[in-house]
Amino acid sequence: MNNPKRGSITLLAGAMLLASSAAFANVEPAAKPVTVAKELQQAKTYTVSSAPTAPLELAKPTLPDTSGYTAEAIAKKIVRTKPGKTSVRRMMQEDALKDFIGGDNKMAEWVVRQHGIPQAIFVDDGYMNLKDLAKKLPKQYFSETSPGVFLAKLPIVVGRHGILEIDKQTQELRLSQEAGSFLVNDGQLFVRDTKITGWSEKANGPAAFKSPKEFRPFMLSWGGTETYIANSKIASFGYANSKSYGVSISQYTPNMAKVLKRPEPTGWIVGSEFSDMWYGFYCYETRDFVVKGNTYKDNIVYGIDPHDRSHGLIIADNTVYGTKKKHGIIISREVNDSFIFNNRSYDNKLSGLVIDRNSVNNIIAYNEIYKNHTDGITLYESADNLIYGNKVISNRRHGIRIRNSVNIRLYENLAMANGLTGVYGHIKDLSDTDRDIKLDPFDAQVSLIIVGGELAGNGSGPLSIDSPLSVELYRVSMLAPTKSSGISFNGILGERQDEILDLMVRQQKAVLIDPVERQTELQD
Repeated sequence: MNNPKRGSITLLAGAMLLASSAAFANVEPAAKPVTVAKELQQAKTYTVSSAPTAPLELAKPTLPDTSGYTAEAIAKKIVRTKPGKTSVRRMMQEDALKDFIGGDNKMAEWVVRQHGIPQAIFVDDGYMNLKDLAKKLPKQYFSETSPGVFLAKLPIVVGRHGILEIDKQTQELRLSQEAGSFLVNDGQLFVRDTKITGWSEKANGPAAFKSPKEFRPFMLSWGGTETYIANSKIASFGYANSKSYGVSISQYTPNMAKVLKRPEPTGWIVGSEFSDMWYGFYCYETRDFVVKGNTYKDNIVYGIDPHDRSHGLIIADNTVYGTKKKHGIIISREVNDSFIFNNRSYDNKLSGLVIDRNSVNNIIAYNEIYKNHTDGITLYESADNLIYGNKVISNRRHGIRIRNSVNIRLYENLAMANGLTGVYGHIKDLSDTDRDIKLDPFDAQVSLIIVGGELAGNGSGPLSIDSPLSVELYRVSMLAPTKSSGISFNGILGERQDEILDLMVRQQKAVLIDPVERQTELQD
């Protein structure tokens, strides 16, 4: 993506405003810029003049073709020619399990649940399915409790050269909560046309979420693996323990990664449903993973959560709703060069979609983000992202909120009927928070380019921008003001509103607002 440098604030004439000229003469006073820490205190004055608009033109973003990511394509990837082997072995000294078994405290968890030295089921050196496992394993560890229904009472590990397929022959795989079962992939895992459930034997039903620290079964794929899930339902997974969040795709921990030298994990999840998960999807240092056409409903913390240094991701055509604690979709900490498009995210506890902690060079396009309990789309400390053609409607706070992020391009978005501002840009000093500044650095600067689209009927006005490094607007439609006084700008735009509107509306010209920098000592 090209990132044109901008050093000014440009507003194009021709913005469609459904308010009379008389209304503009009686706008409400602009909100005062926020006060920040003294080292960030800087006041700017601005000169207002007209400006050319050609540099603001941008072609529609090129999005990846997702037509090839299908259940049929997944089926063709499965190699069944070499029968695999299964065994029950001790969990200690196994690379794929060190993250869960290392140290006395972690060991104790499995000793208590298994009533002895912790063991796991291993699939190695070729292909197996659950029918194969049931034939070869003792029934106290793995059994077919009714036709097509399997209960695992030990962890299942797909070894480095193993291939495990859980297919339509399996009506349901139940991972026992009481016995401490979970599924770890260190090779190739295929889940197709089936159901996997974290299972409470005591309740004879799903291991429904009760508290963050209570163990629930989970699925994890390590570095070097391929994981494919299609047309399946996964429910009641995960809790607040590292790599045990629900369905997780993760490179090995740094120390082990140096030794094992496994490539970044990858795979696809398509056409599936995830519910009652601690996290619906989590990844760490993962490449080119595809999350397409899934439903994430009523999960606990996040629906979809790609994390540290994952890249080349495609998150498309998903529906995410009912997340109970935080956001519907979030990418965080250097999740770069990825595509988030054609998703629906609504009725989540906080924001519908978040770009966080230095995640850059992403395209967020054509998503429908509505009725979330705080903001629609939120960007925190993440520069150089394109937000294109999204519909952000009826969120309780801001439609699109940008904090401490520069060169954010907002093109052809609709922000309508949000509780506060259509687009809100601001800076914030995070140095006195619990943020690890070395791990997650930031600059208290914001710059925006807003082109096309519509800002309509938002509770506190169309725009509020405080202490901008630069802002440009072009061809923005502002309709149906909720205030009787008509359209009003907040933040620095409000301070020069009469001049801006005179050029933009009455004279039908572009507006250039140049910052004239001057340092001042602001009073607390």
